[in-house]
Amino acid sequence: MKKLVFILVLFILSGSSSTKFVDSWRNKEITSFKPNRILVIGVTDNLTARKIFEEKLKQAFILRNINADESLNVINKTFTSTQRTEEEINDLIEGLALKGYDAVLITTLKGVEEKRSYTEGYYTVNYNWTRFGRYYYRFQDIYYTPQYYEKYNVYHVESSIYNLKEEENKSLVWVGAFDVVNPQTISTTINDYVIEIVKQLEQEQLIRKL
Repeated sequence: MKKLVFILVLFILSGSSSTKFVDSWRNKEITSFKPNRILVIGVTDNLTARKIFEEKLKQAFILRNINADESLNVINKTFTSTQRTEEEINDLIEGLALKGYDAVLITTLKGVEEKRSYTEGYYTVNYNWTRFGRYYYRFQDIYYTPQYYEKYNVYHVESSIYNLKEEENKSLVWVGAFDVVNPQTISTTINDYVIEIVKQLEQEQLIRKL
């Protein structure tokens, strides 16, 4: 589980954007979760996207009276560029605890799924096409027109909150799964995703509603 903490990918592409909540899980053994200082982590090769994401989520926590920081200001950017040993990861976690962080929120890509949709205008019901020849002639275009099927990607993204308090054994507090459908712009995608995370955390009563 610890290895998952910093092996992170927030994959945000250019391609209309829609973020949908899929499912969530909450650790029932943790009855009270009130972090004093939380670190927001979202790693991507696109530093602009990473900064926008971490800033937006940080501000959402601060508005709810939770101290929060961006990982870009705390963790060396080169740390996630290469594979790290478990000892190195543990050292980093201990360092965060010494700096006063008692929780981290991590966002990671879990997978990408290619989907197909039908182009509008092709599928219509017309009972005047009583002859097979006409019907076949009209709908053979489906098989010879690449634009009939439109491909798009669905990114399965996961956000998790870990408790770094030693007495609580660095437990997983909450994890939420989201689908980002056909992301278009960085700012729109990030904004949609942050809104969905905050909404779910409020419903789970992990953060207060404004």
